[in-house]
Amino acid sequence: MKKIVLSLSFFFLSLLAINTAIAMENVPIEDKMLLSIKSSDEEGFNDEIYEEDEEIKIYKGIPDPLEPINRVFFQFNDKLYFWLLRPMAKGYGTIVPLGVRKGIKNFIHNLAFPVRFINCILQGKFRGAVDEITAFLVNSTVGAGGLVDVVSHSKTLKIRTHDEDLGQTLGRFGIGHGIYIVWPFLGPSSLRDTIGLIGDGFLDPKNYIFKEFKENVGLRAYKEINDTSLRLGEYEDLKESALDPYISIRDAYYQYRKKQVSK
Repeated sequence: MKKIVLSLSFFFLSLLAINTAIAMENVPIEDKMLLSIKSSDEEGFNDEIYEEDEEIKIYKGIPDPLEPINRVFFQFNDKLYFWLLRPMAKGYGTIVPLGVRKGIKNFIHNLAFPVRFINCILQGKFRGAVDEITAFLVNSTVGAGGLVDVVSHSKTLKIRTHDEDLGQTLGRFGIGHGIYIVWPFLGPSSLRDTIGLIGDGFLDPKNYIFKEFKENVGLRAYKEINDTSLRLGEYEDLKESALDPYISIRDAYYQYRKKQVSK
C-alpha cells in the first residue's frame, strides 16, 4: 500500500510540475506582464487579440468554448501550485546551491536535444538542426556531459539552440490551435499542442533511459521542482498584475505560441 501511495504521489507531483513547464516556461514573464488584461476603461488590450466593434472589444484569439470547465481546472492548478509545488521548490532552493540547480537544468535540456533536432528537420530549418547537434556535441564533451552550457556562454561560437517542438511543427504545416484547453495538472494547452506534447514524448531520451514508471515520473517531478526553484515569483507577479489571471495566461499562451510558429 505504501508503494502505491508513493507512486501516485510521484505521478501527481509530476503532472503538477509539467503544469509549470507549460504555463511558465513556455510563456516568458515579459510577455505575460505585457498581456495582463486591463478593464475596458483602461488602455492595455492587445490589438492582435482584440478588435474594435461598436465600442466593445471582441476576442479574436484562440477559441475557448470550454471556458467554464477550463476555469475550474485553472483554479485547481493554481491551488496545487501554491500548496505543493511552490513550497517544495522553495525548500529545495534553500538547500541546493544555485550553480548545482543550473547545472541540472542544463544537463536535462542537453539530453532532450533529439526533440529539438527532429522538429528542426521536420520544419525545414536545417541550419537549426546543425546548431542543435553541434551544441549537443560541444556541451556533452567540453561542458562535462551537458552540466555546463558552453555554447550559450561562448563569445566565439556562433551557435544557438532552437526551442522547437511538435506543436510548432504542426503549426508550420498550417494546422491551427483548435480549441484552448486547460488540463488538470498539465495546465494551459490547445488541441494541437496536446497532440504535439504526446508526439514529443516518443523523441525524448528520458522515456527510454528511465523505463520504469516510478523512475520516469520521479525524474520529471524532480526536473520541474528544480526548474521552478529557478523562476520563483514569476507566477505570483503575473497574478498580482492581472485583473483576470485566467485571461492573461490564455492570451499570453496564444501570443507566444503564435510567435514561436512564425519565427
